[in-house]
Order: sequence, then structure tokens, then C-alpha cells
Amino acid sequence: MSRIGKAPIAIPSGVSIAVSDKNLVTVKGPKGELTQQVDSDITVKEEDGNIVVSRPTEQKKHKALHGLYRALINNMVVGVTEGYKTTQELVGVGYRASNTGNTLELTLGFSHQIVFVLPQEIKITTTADKGKNPTITLESIDKQLIGQVAAKIRSFRKPEPYKGKGVKFAGEVLRRKAGKSAKK
Repeated sequence: MSRIGKAPIAIPSGVSIAVSDKNLVTVKGPKGELTQQVDSDITVKEEDGNIVVSRPTEQKKHKALHGLYRALINNMVVGVTEGYKTTQELVGVGYRASNTGNTLELTLGFSHQIVFVLPQEIKITTTADKGKNPTITLESIDKQLIGQVAAKIRSFRKPEPYKGKGVKFAGEVLRRKAGKSAKK
């Protein structure tokens, strides 16, 4: 039983939703527009100011898709109204981040700088306050895209378990290991 799939999605004011005959869901809001292709077996309807997602049978495949598409459509509604924001920290001596437009330049202890061009849908800001770790802030309306880009930035230098150096999410708790102990 999909509890997530059965929950209706409330449509906030200023948001319009259109479902085409080929099951292409388009959500327009104050921050932008997102589209999602829904499986042909799943039905998406607008009823009484809510979006209702339903499945035809109780097959395992339909149950899985039911909750999936309801969550994806809900993420689209939240994205076009509030948007998503991710903050990452660079922990390490000499680690720096700067951006010019949608191009991110990272210095992460390698012999070269890493230049990463972000998609146009993502807004980036970098800060480097004295006494604090440099931070990268990503903002977008697409939850999947912002998560994928944040994971790619983190993959350039994952936090290591001994000193915690690397690119980590703000508020992320790292599992630390004890180093070598001296013989007595």
C-alpha cells in the first residue's frame, strides 16, 4: 500500500498544472516551469484544488510508480513556489571557491584548478569569510538537478575520515577515524 501515492498534492495559489493526453505534467509557478513525463499506466487528475495520482491495479510495478510520480510532482510544485537551496563547505588549508556567472572555479589541493560549468537553471554564490570555511550555495527549482550538481561538486574531493578535509554539505556529520597511535 502506497501511503505517499494516496496523499493528494495541494495546489498553492499562483501555480497552474496541465496534464497532456500523453501524460506529460507541466507545472508553472512564480519561479518558473517544470515538466515531467508520467508512465502511461498512472493517472494524474486535478480535483478540488488538489492533484490526485492513482494507479490501475495492485501490481508491484504500479505500486512503485504510484508513490514515485506523486513524489516527483510534489517536488515540482514545491520547486516552482519555494525553490531548493543547497550549501556546501570546503574544509582544508588553501581550499578556495570562486564563481564568474555559472562557472565555478575550485582550488582543492591538486596541482591544477578545477573549472566546472553549471547548467543555466542553477544559480550559484560563493563566499569566503575570514576565519570560516569557504561556502558554495546552489539555488534552483529542480530538486533532481540541484542534487546531481551538488553530488558532482562533492565528488571532486570527498571528505576524508581522518582530518575531515574535502567538500562537504553544510551540517553534514562526518564519521571520523582515529589516526595511528605511537608505540609505548
